[in-house]
Amino acid sequence: MKFVEARLSPVREETYGKITPNLDQVMSVKRKGQSKVTIFPDWCKGCGICAAFCPAKVMELNDQGKAVVIREEECINCGFCELHCPDFAIMVQPKVDDEIPAACRALLKKAAGPDAGKDEESIKEKG
Repeated sequence: MKFVEARLSPVREETYGKITPNLDQVMSVKRKGQSKVTIFPDWCKGCGICAAFCPAKVMELNDQGKAVVIREEECINCGFCELHCPDFAIMVQPKVDDEIPAACRALLKKAAGPDAGKDEESIKEKG
């Protein structure tokens, strides 16, 4: 039985295949740019914990001593800032894609039927 060294515990190679030695970096790359970071300036007291410990250096303190997001696209969604903010002034959420892809729109239109997208008056005239 062959074991592969992993960060948390040994893992059997035959069960999981090859294990990436630095799994944290691989996960970070996949999640970059998929988060929206919101800072509530009225709640922030400027302790700087978020800016000091953010692994992606997403935040900095502005000239008023409050945290501001400067590189949101670099956020890896680790959640450190949100969990450690003593003022609960930070919220990290997944970005919502407002644009529905064309393929999904076509499926939705097909599922809605031939009258989809028509106003009520034109539907009443037919009926």
